[in-house]
Amino acid sequence: MKTVQEDIFTELNYNFNDVSDWRRYLHQHPELSFEETETAKFIAEKLTQFGLEVKSGIGGNGLVGILKGSEQGETIALRADFDALPIQDEKDVSYKSLNKGVMHACGHDGHTAALLGTAQTLSRFREKIKGTVLFIFQHAEEKPPGGAKFMIEENVLDGVDYVYGAHLASDIPLGKIALGSGYRMAAVDKFTINIKGKGGHGAMPHTTVDAVVVGSEIVTSLQKVVSRRINPLESAVVTIGVFQSGTAFNIIADTAKIEGTVRTFEDSVRNQIEEEIRAIVKGNTIAAHASYDIDYLRGYPALNNHQEETETVAELLSDTFGKEAIIDLTPAMGAEDFAYFLNERPGTYFKVGSRNESETTHFPHHHPKFDFDERALLNIEKSFVQIVAHHLF
Repeated sequence: MKTVQEDIFTELNYNFNDVSDWRRYLHQHPELSFEETETAKFIAEKLTQFGLEVKSGIGGNGLVGILKGSEQGETIALRADFDALPIQDEKDVSYKSLNKGVMHACGHDGHTAALLGTAQTLSRFREKIKGTVLFIFQHAEEKPPGGAKFMIEENVLDGVDYVYGAHLASDIPLGKIALGSGYRMAAVDKFTINIKGKGGHGAMPHTTVDAVVVGSEIVTSLQKVVSRRINPLESAVVTIGVFQSGTAFNIIADTAKIEGTVRTFEDSVRNQIEEEIRAIVKGNTIAAHASYDIDYLRGYPALNNHQEETETVAELLSDTFGKEAIIDLTPAMGAEDFAYFLNERPGTYFKVGSRNESETTHFPHHHPKFDFDERALLNIEKSFVQIVAHHLF
């Protein structure tokens, strides 16, 4: 006798063309973070068609679909993001982006289509559900401060017992699922340092306070924060991405601008690095008789997968895809604002392999030719169904 999950999987297979069509439509009509108004309308229309209760405008352009089962029980939240990136689509495909300079280069179109497919199919099996499924469609994952924070501040997780998220991965083969408990993605902070010196003629440096020299000393000193101030057993990155100063070869610059990012897992390390950066800037500018200001932005927290829920999902997906399909989710210094959800509720975040033999699926995320094997969307749907079944069937 077939199980309910097998019946649902049959339905997912049957509806796969719909999911592919939705993904390709979204790929053709991408919208940037905090600007995803038409995408949100598209999602809301689909959820309404599926017979779900829809709440829109949560924390901005975020929205949810609410599927109540035949009996009361736990509430399980599943999340997908739907914003795009400021990248020109360079693929030669029929579903190439129609919005110049904007592209779904990270798979968010796929995440959204897969969660819509999950909602569509589970809505047809609501009599089997003992509880509630909350389908969270989150805006602005790509741009700090991100959409998750604002959705949580507007109580999107009220009544939720567990929360789960999935992300396509072009560096993982199709059919593989990557999971891991504990810290798996880093906290991300951004800093901007503005140095004010005293400009002058290049031939008379003694009459100036050279902002280039002061900035260079700061950059050099910042390279020592991780190597000499942080415990070698702790992970951290300090990267300088911008150094702007000067207007001509024979003029000593009066100002300099430095921008960089900090990546950490532990809050104690995060706090220490900020303190070190502020001390280095203060010390170098005072010594050089310059002045400064720092804009230090705390971005997304580190993503910390809960152990019990991660182990449960690994077991569930091992039963679904086979033990050989489950691999370790390697910790990385990239960031993901799903971390905010996991700071509020138990759950886990996992990655779903999306590359096949074709080189067109091998490009990294945020690349202008990024694409993926759409069969990975079915694997996201099956994963979500197994999670819902575990809690609510």
